[in-house]
Amino acid sequence: MRQSLLAALLLSASALVALPAAAADLRIGLQEDPDVLDPDQSRTFVGRIVYASLCDKLVDITPDLEIIPMLATAWTWSEDGKVLTMDLREGVKFHDGTAFDAEAVKANIERSKGLPESRRKSEVKSIESVEVTGPMQVKITLAQPDATLLAQLADRAGMMVSPTAASAAGADFGSNPVCSGPFAFKERVQQDRIVLTRFADYWNADAIHFDSVTFLPIPDTTVRLANLRSGDLDMLERLAATDAASVKEDAGLVYADAVSLGYQGITINVDNGERGNNPFGNDPRLRQAFELTIDREAINQVVFEGVFAPGNQPFPPTSPWYDKETPIPARDVAKAKELMKEAGHETFEVEVQVANNPVQTQLMQVVQSMAAEAGFVVKLKSMEFASLLADQTAGNYQASQVGWSGRTDPDGNIHQFMTCKGGINDSKYCNPEVDALLDKARTSNDTATRKASYDAARKILAKDLPIIYLYHQTWIWALDDKVEGFVPYPDGMIRLQNVKFKS
Repeated sequence: MRQSLLAALLLSASALVALPAAAADLRIGLQEDPDVLDPDQSRTFVGRIVYASLCDKLVDITPDLEIIPMLATAWTWSEDGKVLTMDLREGVKFHDGTAFDAEAVKANIERSKGLPESRRKSEVKSIESVEVTGPMQVKITLAQPDATLLAQLADRAGMMVSPTAASAAGADFGSNPVCSGPFAFKERVQQDRIVLTRFADYWNADAIHFDSVTFLPIPDTTVRLANLRSGDLDMLERLAATDAASVKEDAGLVYADAVSLGYQGITINVDNGERGNNPFGNDPRLRQAFELTIDREAINQVVFEGVFAPGNQPFPPTSPWYDKETPIPARDVAKAKELMKEAGHETFEVEVQVANNPVQTQLMQVVQSMAAEAGFVVKLKSMEFASLLADQTAGNYQASQVGWSGRTDPDGNIHQFMTCKGGINDSKYCNPEVDALLDKARTSNDTATRKASYDAARKILAKDLPIIYLYHQTWIWALDDKVEGFVPYPDGMIRLQNVKFKS
């Protein structure tokens, strides 16, 4: 009997030893579902969060916004600022096994410039040519100096996709994206989940501690937090400001935040198809009147518990690029009514599309109430976020409450939105004087010269108002306390290098 018991115990022990280690699967709650997963075509903030795990870039940033190596290990500029030479990291592979090299970089930049559907064209507009000067070196020649280029290469314009996969798929690349990041694409179910699996041949594999990462779009902030508390999520992005105190008091959760580089506002259709051809799109006096109905500080207190910063520019008031000579206008309903009357209207109906999450809905309900006091009848059209962006791009909107996550260089917050051929100019606003000023700001490395150009452009834009800026948010994350190593960045991205579950 003793021998039988011993044999059974030994068998049980050996079975335990043979069991595989539990898979480390990270689940992240997103506020929206991303649009197409192609760095050249996409435009959503949540898409960039997915890319942080899927697609490595030529360069990256630190939490203090310093540009650092990633797939490019070193770079030098010519004396005239028109030639950028980059040395590339060796031993890097794309998820399909294609080798990363200088030819791949050349193909990627040319795709960003030439793909008909590319939204990166204005970001790499200054690049005249890319020359392969060695297996792991490229020489990028510019038409004119471009102070913004490295910052662009630290984002989607610098994300490297497999030239083999991109060439085969064309504009359909986003349905099965192939990059070189720490995780490879596995599956996507629209409005439900995006699943990535660990890439065994990742060049920085020792820094990755999860077998998979699943992104789950949950627009309702209350539901998203409830899922975190129940254990169905391990972390979430964009915790509602109203829930910040609750999370801080919860011993089972971790709170993290960082002041953002971006803004939230209302984009106006001024010339994007037939829906831009109406008094609100054609007459800036109506847009000026609408802005004068808004009390930005009241919005911050009522909707955001005072956590965010009111704003009227693409740069927050704390930014060195903020134009202090064009401050946030005070609410003035009487002046708004005068402007409306000058434009020939006692009342005016405006349809504003808004993402179907509670925070943005509450924001626009407050704006709706404020604008009503001057005679504006604001009709809110609640939409799933990717659909909202699709309609905005197509010109199927009158006004749209939408934001921008922000970029390291100020150019990234204004040029592509306000220039006539800007890649994300959904209002189709076009003013040659503004184009000239914003183009000039790109060509100088002198901060004072650049700021003078931005200030001059802002004074024009403050009257034309293709975008009515409202506030600058703080990125807030909440994590299960079993997650450690997460570092908050002002760009709002979730970088998973050195993030892991506590052992």
